[in-house]
Amino acid sequence: MTAFVNHFSFEFRTGIRNKSLLLLNYLFPLSFYLLAGALMTGMNPTFRESLIPAMVFFTILTSALLGLPETIVNAREAGILRSYKIHGIPKGSILLIPALTTILHNAIVAAIMTVTAPLLFQATLPTSPLSLVLAFSLMTIACTGLGMLIGVVSPNSRATILLGQAVFLPSMLIGGLMFPAHMLPSGLNKLAVLMPSNHAMNIVNGWQSGGIVTLNPYLSVLILLAGGVLAFALAVYLFNWDNSNRRRNARPILALLAVLPYGIGVLLALR
Repeated sequence: MTAFVNHFSFEFRTGIRNKSLLLLNYLFPLSFYLLAGALMTGMNPTFRESLIPAMVFFTILTSALLGLPETIVNAREAGILRSYKIHGIPKGSILLIPALTTILHNAIVAAIMTVTAPLLFQATLPTSPLSLVLAFSLMTIACTGLGMLIGVVSPNSRATILLGQAVFLPSMLIGGLMFPAHMLPSGLNKLAVLMPSNHAMNIVNGWQSGGIVTLNPYLSVLILLAGGVLAFALAVYLFNWDNSNRRRNARPILALLAVLPYGIGVLLALR
């Protein structure tokens, strides 16, 4: 237990001391929050109703998909993971601890946004704050799972950027953060169900009066939970201690199975 706490403390401090992680965990999300809060609420006053959840979910996307994978790749390339293996540290802990520290960083930034948004931009909390807590929890599970999986299958840091952006950019464009997913053209609003952010916004909207959803919010709960658990399980299975010791029976293409719960969601949305 002491080793776990020490490892967790080390990873948490790294997320603040490392300039790249500090940028992705704190500086970039908070800067974008201030910019989007000023611009979007000025152009569209109704955005005040979704500002808090949208920016909280943006923070999760940034740190989990753009920051977390790089830490895993860098540790593997530097031989740190190999040293963990020598000392008998299980691979589950190696993946779980960075995920937990990322969640903690996200919670800190989310708290800052939740407290300051009503003061700075007259933003309003969802009528059901518990729905925001639930959506935050499930979104972090889903996105950190995807982030770990990206870090495990990526051969280098450049690949983590490409794979992370493959989820990050569509989530920003059609994931319901900047504008409601139901306003998208027919077909795109169904494709948006592939995005974890769409399900998180769906949960928040589904538990407030007058909220419009693209899918039953209870299904969104199941999809995010299943997506996170499946991604984490695949990350553990495909995990490599170093770049020169890849398991022959593990194929990175299996990582695509992580989109299965979201694909089922699309099929349900088409019904």
